[in-house]
Amino acid sequence: MKTENLTSEFVNNQYTDSYLVDEIGDEHIMTSVDTPLKDNAFDITDEEKKDLIAMLFAEIMDVMGLDLTDDSLKGTPKRVAKMYIDEIFSGLNPNNKPSIGLFENKYKYNQMLVEKNISFYSNCEHHFVPIIGKAHVAYISSGKVIGLSKLNRIVQYYAKRPQVQERLTTQIGNELKEILDTENVAVIIEAKHLCVSSRGIQDDTSTTVTAFYGGVFNTPEKITELQQYINQ
Repeated sequence: MKTENLTSEFVNNQYTDSYLVDEIGDEHIMTSVDTPLKDNAFDITDEEKKDLIAMLFAEIMDVMGLDLTDDSLKGTPKRVAKMYIDEIFSGLNPNNKPSIGLFENKYKYNQMLVEKNISFYSNCEHHFVPIIGKAHVAYISSGKVIGLSKLNRIVQYYAKRPQVQERLTTQIGNELKEILDTENVAVIIEAKHLCVSSRGIQDDTSTTVTAFYGGVFNTPEKITELQQYINQ
């Protein structure tokens, strides 16, 4: 993968039009439920990606006028590359998807199970700045149950990629429906977007709430019951 090819693809992309750049970024537009990945996204290894990112980020820093010979800055490109691939965007790689084991619902518990206040850190795909929030996840067993920590891992896996909150909510909900073999799944996410608080309108007090309701959670009674659990 040549860097000049990357630059050429970007320049020729229709979204480099300045109006569309601002419109999509500020209006919080989501184009797909699936994370937009190229067909050849995994043709090169993570180590090769880190080498390329370090080189390209060094160019960005140089363009900004930073002195890359300074002891504090000279390791930054490699640190950023490692952070991108191994940490904050590790959810892009399907090899990092958590392994999920299910158990028989031997207790015959047939009410909703709620795991609330699951902390997560994601990044806005429009500006690559943090989204910081909490997820509340609920399901009603169809005969199988999932380990509680696995709910946290599923949330974090989908959060660790460039995201839009609506997509994140839907991806978690769809994943739980498939794993648990039930429509009776709910996901509520409340998050602060630094693309709103640290730039643009610079509103540091607002939060964004999104919800996914499946099966019986689509009824007013279950939504009310879930809200009571969350607000306790």
